[in-house]
Amino acid sequence: MKRFAGGTAIVTGGASGIGLGLARRLGQAGMRVMLLDIEAEAMALAVDELRGYQIEAHARHCNVADAAALGEAIAATAADLGPLQFLCNNAGVAAGGRMEDVPLADWEWIVGVNMMSVVHGIRAALPLMRAHGKPGWIVNTASMAGMVGIPGMAPYCATKSAVVAMSEALRQELAESPIGVSVLCPGWVSTRIHESRRNHPAPDAVPAAQGDPEQAAAIRQLIEQGMTPDTVAERVVEAIETGELYIFTHPDMAPAVDDRSRAIAAAMDAARHSRALAGGG
Repeated sequence: MKRFAGGTAIVTGGASGIGLGLARRLGQAGMRVMLLDIEAEAMALAVDELRGYQIEAHARHCNVADAAALGEAIAATAADLGPLQFLCNNAGVAAGGRMEDVPLADWEWIVGVNMMSVVHGIRAALPLMRAHGKPGWIVNTASMAGMVGIPGMAPYCATKSAVVAMSEALRQELAESPIGVSVLCPGWVSTRIHESRRNHPAPDAVPAAQGDPEQAAAIRQLIEQGMTPDTVAERVVEAIETGELYIFTHPDMAPAVDDRSRAIAAAMDAARHSRALAGGG
């Protein structure tokens, strides 16, 4: 991480959870850190905490689903703090329920925060990162839910799958540049993701879909007992040092990915032996 020391890092969703863990670790590596988040009070506390570690930390209130607002925040950060070398598209929210029950407003909210904010962040930051010619890195936070579909979590899985695919494409697009790309796919981490509705733009006007209460309780427990954000952040730094595209934190979840891979391989084999496809018409 020495090649990024003295540079500027932007972390969306940086006021808490994985975002704050990443900001802390990047700051310890000698980077100036800008937190972008929708929770002003949490941001102020996070900045105070980071500065207590002698990290140069700043914060700006930002709705990352708003392309103009995020673009303005990124441009201002680069202008005020210096060369932007690190972008963590980390902001994320979650909502559950059966697909036919999830309100369209919830779909739009989740797509806006989890997927479109990554698009907005890359579109705004990448030209600035290219311009100075220094080494850079983009970390997009997805999830193990972006690798395996989970019933009752379709909106979350869909957006996280999109983040994985975008990261794979961007990695290839930037292969000849000094800018690297990684996609973080954590499992259960001790954050407040299960309390995402606190930041819903219209929580009272749009009732949450009613999912399986036992599943919701089990997920909450897994999250509360999950890996610490600091451990995730340390894993991210380790993976960047070795140039990894996919950053996994929970190898015990590999069997679920293996099952999906086997199912895909079997489906391809079925196509290979398909009588319907044999004619080539």
